[in-house]
Amino acid sequence: MVRKAWRIIPRPLMESILNHHAHHDRVTHPPIILHGPRGVGKTTLIHDRLLGEWNKGPHVTGYVDFAEAIKDHHPQHDGSFPWYSWSNCELPPLSVLRGQLEQCLESMAQKGVKLGSITSQQVFTTLKKWHGLNTALRQVLVSNSPSKNALSDKVTGSVLWGQAIFALSSKCKAEDIDGILELDKKGKGLSVEEATYFRESIIALKLAKEVIAVQQRWRSNAIAHFNQIGGGFSRTLAHSCTDWPCLLLELLSQAADSGYFQPKLVINNIEVLRNAILTDDLSVNAPMYHDSLIWRITSLGVNDSCIPVILVTSDSYYSFHAFLDVGFPDAYISRELFAWTPEQAKMHMVDDYFSKSEWLVISEVLGPNPRHLFELYTLKQSNYYYKVINDKSTTFEDIVDAYLAYLQVTVVNPAIDRALKIIKKFAADAQSGRISKDKLHFGAPWRHPPPVATDSTQSLDWAKLQLIDFLQSLVSTEFGVNYLVDCTHEVLDDPAVVAMLEVGLLYLQRQPSYIRPVSRAIQRCLVRWLVQERMKMTFFESVQFHWQRFFRGRSYRHLMGNKN
Repeated sequence: MVRKAWRIIPRPLMESILNHHAHHDRVTHPPIILHGPRGVGKTTLIHDRLLGEWNKGPHVTGYVDFAEAIKDHHPQHDGSFPWYSWSNCELPPLSVLRGQLEQCLESMAQKGVKLGSITSQQVFTTLKKWHGLNTALRQVLVSNSPSKNALSDKVTGSVLWGQAIFALSSKCKAEDIDGILELDKKGKGLSVEEATYFRESIIALKLAKEVIAVQQRWRSNAIAHFNQIGGGFSRTLAHSCTDWPCLLLELLSQAADSGYFQPKLVINNIEVLRNAILTDDLSVNAPMYHDSLIWRITSLGVNDSCIPVILVTSDSYYSFHAFLDVGFPDAYISRELFAWTPEQAKMHMVDDYFSKSEWLVISEVLGPNPRHLFELYTLKQSNYYYKVINDKSTTFEDIVDAYLAYLQVTVVNPAIDRALKIIKKFAADAQSGRISKDKLHFGAPWRHPPPVATDSTQSLDWAKLQLIDFLQSLVSTEFGVNYLVDCTHEVLDDPAVVAMLEVGLLYLQRQPSYIRPVSRAIQRCLVRWLVQERMKMTFFESVQFHWQRFFRGRSYRHLMGNKN
């Protein structure tokens, strides 16, 4: 077969929806959450299909991919996206992700200044709207002004702002400011007054950042104490950490002008922010920072107006649980992206990439997931494929089976090992009283975890028994569990479900509301793991399993629904 380059297949419906949202200068509703299982092409759609168009003419799009900080698993660093959840990777520090977001928004704000859409007065007015400035401006003046003369208490905030601008401008290098504004390229066409006007606006942004940093330092001891005791939620401390990016968002929203300056923001892999590691006491923990940021973006859009914001994720937390955490089912605009239907995939794949006979095998074994198809096609174009296929005894089915074995060893088995650790931790938390009694009510198959005093081997055996029991019940429902049938959510309390969702092997769909493996290939690997574990059981373990199934076993057949 000819070595044909892989092409990106358009998705007209989803592209139309996102383009309609992105071409507004401001929107008066919450951000769009674009979510879906791994490997269905969300990043490809945004990055390779839409981002270029969203940076033409008046459109300026800030693109932040939090997964770039995970250097071992990102194409930006010559890696490849993992099949499992980002939470299974070595998570980056929260400070790095904060820096990514703030740098992106600052760059967009500087473009607004260069277009004359963001001014020094606008920065002052927006900052004053949410923050008391006098004391912070006095501290900035003391640290930046060579003069030691005391300032009168009767000086107004606007006067202090002007003095602080002057003091800060004397410390900033003119070359750096002109470099940001690119005055060396267009400076010949500007008068002295116009150039000064632009420079003052850039310095105003720097001053606003310094003022917010001063106010955050006032709360540093409180943040350190809060991180030390752990738990709870402090809106004041959380908002103080997100003040700067949210101020920039508000400035950009005010400056947006249809046909002239239309900024928008795309945050890819937003779940990485929620799971980041806190390495210092300069911020609240990652989940609290994440919740504060999303809540304030939502509030800005609903109560005033905000630039279009799109959050992209493969974490099924955002398909259902995020809406529950906010307490309002329509808190966000949900847009879910799935793989092609088998008919669509066949139209795109045959005869350009696979023959009809090959497609019958792929469709049955792997399904129409675009990433599976791409990886198999890459394997097919490799020298290894031609070397193996030339063997008369080898068929295309053997190649697909080898790819399936690769997924089993490198993706599914390590993810299941991590899931077992999560279930094991649940047992320890249950025995220590950290799990709500509502999740251990009578009838729950996991209501009797092993005692804490026993060794870790027994705890791990219990975790494996729970996972085998859960997968067996999932197989019995033909992987068709509808968690919203009759408003029945007890399945979401199952620690095995939580663990499998967290490691990225299962996905919680929103519409239709099914819990399912992320792809047919992953589903086959899960069944293979279940069969292997059943075959390895000793007589005593087999008795334990059948006792569990008969007396405490899960049964989710009442949650089965019609998937068509």
